[in-house]
Amino acid sequence: MVDRLKGKVAIVTGAGSSGPGVGNGKAAAILFAREGASVLCVDIVEERALETVAIIEDEGNVASALAADVTRRSECQRMAAAALERYGRIDVLQNNVGIPSRQALPDITEEEWDHHMTVNVRSMVLAAQAVAPHMAAAGGGSIVNLSSIAAVRAYPPTSTAYTTSKSAVLGLTVALAGQLGKDRIRVNAVAPGQVYTPLVAPRLSPEGRQERATSGLIKEEGTAWDIAWASVFLASDESRWITGQTLFVDAGISAAIPGGAPRPPA
Repeated sequence: MVDRLKGKVAIVTGAGSSGPGVGNGKAAAILFAREGASVLCVDIVEERALETVAIIEDEGNVASALAADVTRRSECQRMAAAALERYGRIDVLQNNVGIPSRQALPDITEEEWDHHMTVNVRSMVLAAQAVAPHMAAAGGGSIVNLSSIAAVRAYPPTSTAYTTSKSAVLGLTVALAGQLGKDRIRVNAVAPGQVYTPLVAPRLSPEGRQERATSGLIKEEGTAWDIAWASVFLASDESRWITGQTLFVDAGISAAIPGGAPRPPA
């Protein structure tokens, strides 16, 4: 199908990539635009957002960039105002901002804990708070929150703050779905598995990358495009009767028994 988002206006936070390649937010912004949406690409680093916009515009589609810190209410309000000023409405919000952590319980500091909750959870609350009234006034919309397989699996085992924050995203998704459904605003989450993106690339050896790529039931490496296609579905009218749900895009990791099922005796 084409033009699945034709006529819609989408905001994507974290729309740049932290390094060479395509991350989840960048891929979502590009696919939203390919499917007909006008996209506001938001990133705390303007150059990253501009790179995404350049790709979209080179393909003949519509986008613009905005530098904003979405952990601050005033910045989220400015983001919503920019979308309205440039495009006249807001139909889709993709909450993509997030940072990783590998600190175990004995090592995590109060400052690191608070920072992860601020970036990974509060940003989504404030962004949704800023756009929801405008979606409601326009007759509805779709909010897509990026969580992680770490929300339901201890991976990596030491990621205390990251796992907790990504679990909180699932709870937030359900809470917002319950509150905003009356306004025809759907709220869902996408939970990526061990996807290869610029955010994780610097931490992986070739062996580690191969191990991740074959850790699911489907023995192929996932990319940001896999996550973005799930977001396109949840942003589109194809999912008009779906809200409060989490779509795991993880090659089946969430459905598998860790270490594999025990084999019967010979």
